[in-house]
Amino acid sequence: MMNNINLMNKAANNIRILAASMVEKAKSGHPGGAMGGADFINVLFSEFLVYDPENPSWEGRDRYFQDPGHMSPMLYSVLALAGKYSMDDLQNFRQWGSVTPGHPELNVARGIENTSGPLGQGHTYAVGAAIAAKFLKARLGDQMNHTIYTYISDGGVQEEISQGSGRIAGTLGLDNLIMFYDANQVQLSTKVEVVDAENVAMKYEAWGWKVIKINGNDVAEIRYALNEAKAETKRPTLIIGNTIMGKGIVDEQGANFEGKVSTHGQPLSGAGASFVETVKNLGGNPDDPFQIFPEVKELYAKRAEELKEILAQRYAAKDAWVKANPGLAAKMTRWFSGALPEIDWKAVQQKPNAATRAASATVLGMLAETVDNMVCCSADLSNSDKTDGFLKKTHAFECGDFSGSFFQAGVSELTMACICIGMSLHGGVIVACGTFFVFSDYMKPAVRMAALMEQPVKFIWTHDAFRVGEDGPTHEPVEQEAQIRLMEKIKNHHGKNAMLVLRPADVTETTVAWKMAMENRNCPTALIFSRQGIKDLPAKTNRYDEALQAYKGAYIVESDVRPDVILVASGSEVSTLEEGAELLRADGIKVRVVSAPSEGLFRAQSKDYQESVIPTGSKVFGMTAGLPVTLEGLVGANGKVWGLESFGFSAPYKVLDEKLGFTGSNVYKQVKDFLS
Repeated sequence: MMNNINLMNKAANNIRILAASMVEKAKSGHPGGAMGGADFINVLFSEFLVYDPENPSWEGRDRYFQDPGHMSPMLYSVLALAGKYSMDDLQNFRQWGSVTPGHPELNVARGIENTSGPLGQGHTYAVGAAIAAKFLKARLGDQMNHTIYTYISDGGVQEEISQGSGRIAGTLGLDNLIMFYDANQVQLSTKVEVVDAENVAMKYEAWGWKVIKINGNDVAEIRYALNEAKAETKRPTLIIGNTIMGKGIVDEQGANFEGKVSTHGQPLSGAGASFVETVKNLGGNPDDPFQIFPEVKELYAKRAEELKEILAQRYAAKDAWVKANPGLAAKMTRWFSGALPEIDWKAVQQKPNAATRAASATVLGMLAETVDNMVCCSADLSNSDKTDGFLKKTHAFECGDFSGSFFQAGVSELTMACICIGMSLHGGVIVACGTFFVFSDYMKPAVRMAALMEQPVKFIWTHDAFRVGEDGPTHEPVEQEAQIRLMEKIKNHHGKNAMLVLRPADVTETTVAWKMAMENRNCPTALIFSRQGIKDLPAKTNRYDEALQAYKGAYIVESDVRPDVILVASGSEVSTLEEGAELLRADGIKVRVVSAPSEGLFRAQSKDYQESVIPTGSKVFGMTAGLPVTLEGLVGANGKVWGLESFGFSAPYKVLDEKLGFTGSNVYKQVKDFLS
């Protein structure tokens, strides 16, 4: 039974008062959009969203993904009505140590499904979550029969990523996805009409969405739209809610001050409006604005009781399903725990001296058959980045068929990355995505968010250096490795490395790198693979057992007693160092060769271990196909790095090796000069 419209309007006004008060007290923030969106968020949380207040991580819950993180006061306020935040929490908005930071940060226990801030990413996570739900429903049935809601603003629509997420959601027919577009026609520095004259409805209809236009401040119309969207069985739904920026705002004289650009990104008192008169206008007490109206408390208490009834039915159905399907139930528990099945990594048979992208394909083929909740993706490069090793053992998602495990994202690297993050946020799936390393530039904003949210997405980046060859400098990564390794140097909020970056040196180290990536549940992993074949590294006993030392980030491949020089590299360059080492030894120089797939992981080891591999004061020579700075931290101030200090060139890769000095003979020459 629907609630009284007047009561619903009062609850929305309560949200408006709290949102405006949070920003006013903090002396910073974005009140206008939050006040305009209050009606929708209130209807959604008080009448539609199904979740378990006592078990917030329940896998069958509806999920709400917010795109405009600057509208956090709206989200915090409605969650306060639902009992997830206290008035003290709201009063500490944007303060040190607060649970209400300026932009929402992932906290499922409090109802925050995603960190949001960079516009466009949040609703793309929702697309990923909807795909994950479809994938899981194809395996678990009605246990995954839930809805993914998301909220987007004018800025999110304008961000280019909306093109990719809109296209993909429509193409795949994600009828479990409902997106509310807060079309308030105002953005931070202008009216929307100044920068955007497109027909948003026609655009989404062209992508295959159901589009409903409503007055986004009208409770009855919001309910109608949500019910229509819930009934849709073939398409995602876009609800275009024409809302009023800063609804309810007045000036000192009590005159209407709605729809103003100035109210977007500053407290009302700084925008030319009156905070005091606005709170009065909305039915609150400006001397004590951080209050929940008694009747609004009753409204949300009523919803809590309704949820108990809904959940009793859902949990009873789950119990019956578990009894009837014990094997599937055990799988669901494992999938949502993030645990892996038993994998015999040592049994992986690699082709000798192959490209590490080919070695990755071998591992992916095994994972496709072993890890039944894994999804692999590619941005239209599966036959080049060799994610087709996975694809050959399954088939790609299609509209109406999610029985496969591969997602063809098309040419949309940033969108693909965010969709993968969304799948990870949903839970129940392990996700990896691939493209060329040079195109990681498109993905950096998403990689950063994956690291911030500690999501264990596996980023597969192939064609790792100038040895891409004939395609030339546009496709040859140089500075990319140094850039992504910066993510190993920053800590997440749990004090751990924000990312694991691995560039394996041969096919066996590739197997180990994948083992490390799959076992890493605490942060994203970068796997950087070669296009060309790489000579296998020597082994004293068993190469796999020795390659397991990659778990320490860097390790000794081989070493003479009391070496005169230590040679350090990652990836392809380690085998080049081995070639140089042979020449140096023939000249009486004692050598140690070190493979360093992850400097960040190496620096996390004990000082004793680090000293045992690269002792302080040693002569250290590094080689990298990237910028010299990539290895300068390992080589040290008194060492020497041979790297690339310019963009690449178009030529066969073996020619480039010769021209650019990436040969054993040049290692010999450079080290001899270094030691002289």
